[in-house]
Amino acid sequence: MTARRVAVTGLGVVSSCGIGLDSFWDGLCGPAPIGERRVTDFDPSPHFKSPKEIRRSDRCTQFAIAAADMAFENSGMPDLDPFRMGVMIGTGIGGVSTFEEQIRVMLEKGERRVSPFLIPMMMANAAPAAISMKHHLCGPAENVCTACAAGTHAITNAARLISTGRCDLMVAGGAEAAFTGIAVAGFTNMTAFSSSGISRPFDAERDGFVMGEGAGILILENFDSAASRGATILGEVLGGASTADAHHITAPSPGGVGAIRCIDLALEEARLTPDQIGHINAHGTSTPLNDMAEAQAMAEVFGSSGPLVTSTKGITGHALGAAGAIEAVALVLSIQKGLIPPTSGFTNPDPDMPSLNLVSGEPRVWDPTPAMSNSFGFGGHNGSVIIGPVN
Repeated sequence: MTARRVAVTGLGVVSSCGIGLDSFWDGLCGPAPIGERRVTDFDPSPHFKSPKEIRRSDRCTQFAIAAADMAFENSGMPDLDPFRMGVMIGTGIGGVSTFEEQIRVMLEKGERRVSPFLIPMMMANAAPAAISMKHHLCGPAENVCTACAAGTHAITNAARLISTGRCDLMVAGGAEAAFTGIAVAGFTNMTAFSSSGISRPFDAERDGFVMGEGAGILILENFDSAASRGATILGEVLGGASTADAHHITAPSPGGVGAIRCIDLALEEARLTPDQIGHINAHGTSTPLNDMAEAQAMAEVFGSSGPLVTSTKGITGHALGAAGAIEAVALVLSIQKGLIPPTSGFTNPDPDMPSLNLVSGEPRVWDPTPAMSNSFGFGGHNGSVIIGPVN
């Protein structure tokens, strides 16, 4: 990204371990719950004009709007040309709860009782559309739907719109709310879930992921205009990349070949060498194949004494298309606080896995440097984004 620098000026998050930045951070550094990671005590009413608006928005969209509102409040609500402000939101599934509910209505009560709001509530682009309308953002308002890499891809794509001069501000991130009967049954029957209900990223006893939900949003701005308006710049997006494994619909490519190429390309775009990355927020889903492939990729690029690595999914669970965005928020907070949350659930190193400089047990103090967040999704989608402290 050589044309214009990209600043992070706002953060917002809705997560199972906390709603809002302070609660979220406290949750990341605290004990992990057992079982699925649902967002509790979420009240959408402050973010909507009326109960009718709430009823006409899927939970996925509600999460995205709430996180975007928090991020704008955090950024100071810049006054810019609306046609140079846009939205890029990732999701893996979108409004699946609305879809499932309305199928039930049709089967029980007939086709004529299906809600006329089914389509605008379930469509994957509902969240960016709603955010653009609420905040009068008339630039690109787009959706990224690349499974568990969607949030990371959305942030990278949004940053490029600023870097290349198309936009001055982008609302970027991801949202997911997939706790429905059909989705849970699907993941269960493909044996993707942990049978123990414990997320153990990179642990020898890992046996599957624990599902989460929520949303993470970053406000990205042209660095110079953000500095001119006196914004607090929380970090800088330095580069990112996307590749495909072209291997299997769910399993990663052996040896993490696609992930290696993605990480290399992100470093190339950021004009950094591997030794300049001080921290990686790993995808770290707690699944046997994914964690192994990711560990092999990190070892190949960074070596055995590489960056400090953590997987926050030990706390948040795997929020699917929102995961990368929630983890990008965690990455920026780690830079701001000079502290890296531990990999909750990790106790036993896998003897077959390459050695990682894994943060576990307690949060680790660090001197912030450029840091990377990785996301790897079903379909073979790989995403990496690099965010650094402001120099």
